[in-house]
Amino acid sequence: MLLLSLLLIIGPLLLRVFFPYFWTDLVYHTDLLRILLKFVSRRRRRPLFLALDRFLEQVETRPNKAFIVFENKRYSFKDADRESNRIANALRVASVLRPGDTAVLFMQNEPAFIFCWLALAKLGCACALLNCSIRARSLIASVRCCRGATVLIASEELQGAVEEVYEDLQQEGLTTIFITAEELRSSRMKSLIRAAQESSDADVPQTLRADVCFTSPAVYIYTSGTTGLPKAAVITQTRLLAALAVLASNGVTDSDVIYVTLPLYHTAGFLVGFMGSIETGSTIILRRKFSASQFWDECRAHNVTVIQYIGEVLRYLCNTPQRASDKEHAVRLAVGNGLRSDVWREFLKRFGRIQVREFYASTEGNVGFVNYAGKIGAVGRVSFLHKKLFPYAIIQYDTEHDEPVRNSRGLCVEVPKGQTGLLVSKITEIAPFVGYAQNEQQTEKKRLRDVLKHGDVYFNSGDLLKIDHDNFIYFQDRVGDTFRWKGENVATTEVSDIISMLEFVEEANVYGVRVPGHEGRIGMAAVKVMDRMEFECKKTFDHVCRFLPVYARPRFIRIQVKFSLLDDEPVSTGLLHTHDVMFLSRAQWTSPPPLNS
Repeated sequence: MLLLSLLLIIGPLLLRVFFPYFWTDLVYHTDLLRILLKFVSRRRRRPLFLALDRFLEQVETRPNKAFIVFENKRYSFKDADRESNRIANALRVASVLRPGDTAVLFMQNEPAFIFCWLALAKLGCACALLNCSIRARSLIASVRCCRGATVLIASEELQGAVEEVYEDLQQEGLTTIFITAEELRSSRMKSLIRAAQESSDADVPQTLRADVCFTSPAVYIYTSGTTGLPKAAVITQTRLLAALAVLASNGVTDSDVIYVTLPLYHTAGFLVGFMGSIETGSTIILRRKFSASQFWDECRAHNVTVIQYIGEVLRYLCNTPQRASDKEHAVRLAVGNGLRSDVWREFLKRFGRIQVREFYASTEGNVGFVNYAGKIGAVGRVSFLHKKLFPYAIIQYDTEHDEPVRNSRGLCVEVPKGQTGLLVSKITEIAPFVGYAQNEQQTEKKRLRDVLKHGDVYFNSGDLLKIDHDNFIYFQDRVGDTFRWKGENVATTEVSDIISMLEFVEEANVYGVRVPGHEGRIGMAAVKVMDRMEFECKKTFDHVCRFLPVYARPRFIRIQVKFSLLDDEPVSTGLLHTHDVMFLSRAQWTSPPPLNS
């Protein structure tokens, strides 16, 4: 009895000293197993249970509860159901869209985005989510990825971008183009608002989606990946079903209010924010764009309890002028990725005890990690159970030759704890890698073969990570021809191809460089000018603004006589010499760059 009493007294102390994360790990893995069991149970249901069916359950359970709040307008779950029915019925009458087809959404954050996706899901159609920043060549390339699409739906503000490439869209098979506006600039397009108003809100027949299966494409989300123009990552119905659990696994319930300021066309906004709210029955406060100055006022006004972020979002909030009301809010949870350690500490210090759930994942990837323990700087915590369910490895990577290191047997070599390596994840039935639509070449490039055993196949994340001796995992860098700026992946090949289109540019080499005080890397283009020709600043500026989205436009141009490999260096006076670098200002490129401004 005395021994038992001693164990009860000193046991918790010993656990805290030798296994400080024991209870945290236990709670997380219990939740992980519960989520997996629910997922397996849903997969076994007949008829098939899809993400749309979870939304329809919420409509039945809580029809009058607020689902979306947008610019002082409130839509209940039942309202969303009716609006999506009207759109679905309108599309059946006013277009050639049929079950199994693909439609393209070229839209900003607005309720119609969500209603359109629900409508298309009810029709048994897949949906391609285009980045609303892309234009011209990138826009056409994105449409081409989802070959067979017949309908495009665009926001009112994007009419001009659609008109600019209207003939090209027609050639790609987009015979019907809807705009979410009553008044249109062109008679060649149709008003989705008027078509929906004239349609019935009757339920869409379930038979229209009878042929949808778990491997059917649900949405296409675009990523720059490592090379070339945007590629459409295929998100299947199974992946969508799994995504329902992301917010629920972080403790979000139907009593929560989620502030969604990230784009719905990206993974975070769509799979985490929108899908997560469908699962939990929580309310979405939807904003067209992120605003640092209005962020906390809107959180207070709507009693927001959960926020989403990428690293830049929280840094912008920390850079706003301090207020006495900084800690006066109801936000208890922040979910996202890309958060720097210094910004993390400053955010908590300034805005109070908010639980930060940093995670690691990629749009097309088959592995993810969650920092459920809240250790600052880590993107996740790894465990034996996690590795059994989703086998992964951190392998040696030769950055000079841009390839994994292999041993005498031709297999990859795992790095020990504490060392940086390339993250790869085994492709299995429960962790599949579907790849990119209409791009088998790039899909195959992401498959890494003969990793730990001859014949195995792993997904190549393209990311360098390391695991410390406490089993926390940290993001270190990206490999390949890509860099990240303003929360977007920029493919260097796409940018260099655009710049090389200029008649006075013989060759262009694009890369990302670090800028003090900013996350990610900013674009720099080293160009070689044609003999007996001059570099034309204004023409180059107009050209890149026409063909590249804002985040992909290089801010620095280096004029070179010949090319040499430029390594990753910070932007400083030691790198940027005034005689060979031009800076992209608000209006044009000027020389020299205002480095100290």
